[in-house]
Amino acid sequence: MAALATVVTAQAAPAGASYLFWVKPSFTGEPVRGDEPGIGIALPKATPKELQAHLLWNMRAGLNVAALQCQFSPSLMTVRNYNDLLRHHAGELNDAYNTLNTYFKRTTSKTWQKAFDQYTTKTYNGFSTMHAQIGFCETAAAIGRDAIGQPKGKLHLTAENRMREFRNSLVPQNDGIFATRQVLAPRQLVSLAPQCWDKKGRYVERKCG
Repeated sequence: MAALATVVTAQAAPAGASYLFWVKPSFTGEPVRGDEPGIGIALPKATPKELQAHLLWNMRAGLNVAALQCQFSPSLMTVRNYNDLLRHHAGELNDAYNTLNTYFKRTTSKTWQKAFDQYTTKTYNGFSTMHAQIGFCETAAAIGRDAIGQPKGKLHLTAENRMREFRNSLVPQNDGIFATRQVLAPRQLVSLAPQCWDKKGRYVERKCG
């Protein structure tokens, strides 16, 4: 469980919330099950339990990316939130890890470890953003605070209720204070379609436009 055991280090951050927008754009979305388009890598024939694990793993990956990329604003506490998440919800995250292993063993047989590694790589890459970094980081901070506030065994509720919001935050938006509300740098999200990735889990942009 090296992925769960690794914590992110950073300088101590002051307590309190930070707001990177004067008026934060709305990234809210409907609750999800885990098999909706655009939420994560498709898992054909996944059971409800496996889809729940899939949501947890996606949220954990997104918060891990935020802990690494959002340290330009220490008061967001993305590092502290992520490390607290690993400690407080270790049991549920470990169950999600084992459930995903079972899924890949069941659906890919002898190549399950490679398939799981590629799934993890694509999941992390799916949260890569530059033009939408401010919205992503502020949303990640809010989701992290929500996650560590959940009782043990209930982390999946945050994933179900806020993963669409998390994905929406990867689309760059203007500060809501501007009446035009134009997109700063119109770009599509990284496509999660299988044809967009090579056998080593690397994104091939020329195949997707």
